[in-house]
Amino acid sequence: MLTQQDIVDFCNQYDYDIRKSGNGRWIDQKCAADVVTVVADCIYNYALEDKDRIFTTPEIWHYQYTVENVEAIFKKPGVENESAKNEYDKFFQQPMEMLANAQVLKKTKRGNRNYYRVNDMTVLEYIALRERNALFFLKTYIEKALKDSGIYDVFEDFFTTQTKEAYKELKEAFSSFTIRNTKINGVTECNRIFIKVLNPLAYFNNSCGTEKGKISDQIITYDMLMYNRNNFRDVYADKPKGVTRKDYAANHPIEVNEAYYHYQSTKAKKFLRLFNDQNRNGQTEHLENAHIQDKAIHMHHIFPESVYPEICYYLENIIALTPTQHLNYAHPNGRTQEIDEQYQHLLLLSKADRIQENLTNTAVEKIYEFSNFLFVLNVGFDNDDVLEIADMDFCSVVNAINMHYVA
Repeated sequence: MLTQQDIVDFCNQYDYDIRKSGNGRWIDQKCAADVVTVVADCIYNYALEDKDRIFTTPEIWHYQYTVENVEAIFKKPGVENESAKNEYDKFFQQPMEMLANAQVLKKTKRGNRNYYRVNDMTVLEYIALRERNALFFLKTYIEKALKDSGIYDVFEDFFTTQTKEAYKELKEAFSSFTIRNTKINGVTECNRIFIKVLNPLAYFNNSCGTEKGKISDQIITYDMLMYNRNNFRDVYADKPKGVTRKDYAANHPIEVNEAYYHYQSTKAKKFLRLFNDQNRNGQTEHLENAHIQDKAIHMHHIFPESVYPEICYYLENIIALTPTQHLNYAHPNGRTQEIDEQYQHLLLLSKADRIQENLTNTAVEKIYEFSNFLFVLNVGFDNDDVLEIADMDFCSVVNAINMHYVA
């Protein structure tokens, strides 16, 4: 599995200067991280049979893996629905054009039709693995394209000077640059693309970006970058403290897209196994002498996916275990619908250790977020108090875990 530095190195190989390419579609409206990772995933699975396979956009969105996943994940009409043809064409075409300009794919044109093949399977797999990978790729690619095009300095000025005037200057500079150097000749179209350029960079700069045609009122958050915005943190934001989630949900029905969460959960498990194999030699994340030499090939939800779908795709809720640990201890006698609470307690303590190791080890890529672990505990324990734990205070986290199982 590639690292973030590998992605930086990949982009550094290429010249993305828009003044030279004249490509106004180097990024586009549908290039949100969750869309890009799904499109990359569909292409990756399609190309597994033959990495030199040549394909068109319709071939990807009619591919069986796509049909099974995209309709349910994004709640769109079936991909075979003729009335949805134009929407699906944009949904796949725009990310594919971006990936081709970035050289992850190679594109050739025959008449009016674009044909693609995979240029770098490992980078495509990295993007396909999870949304955060796709987001890091987008940020790296966008930043490199702007620097190559000689326009990045005006973005830097905006991140330093977060004012309406700086925002206006940036927006006008981007539109002027795009109209001057590409076939796009309308400010409205420039503004649509501007959102996808500025906001990923703003997120990584912990700054304001653009929202509804003006400077955003707050710093850009992760969920604001997604096409399929369904953030349970937002859903529960108005829940009064002390009211259980079950009681709150009874009076405020929440529509759960189970297909979306299951799809993300499957990819999260795959990602964690690859990361654990690569960085921990496949060792179990719950260290027990009897199983220290056994490979951790099972990815286990500490809080079950069937009960807690909103945290099923959080890496902070998934732990790499050996088959014996998973099927004999975590699930007593292999009954996967049951959870051993005493073992769950131990697994949470071990997961806290693994998260702390990851966040404090500068030699490996950080895959966890402390705030995400607090959210996982908040949901799993139905206890709002854990959200008040100070950043990186693992002592308080361990205490909260222990107190839950003592109570």
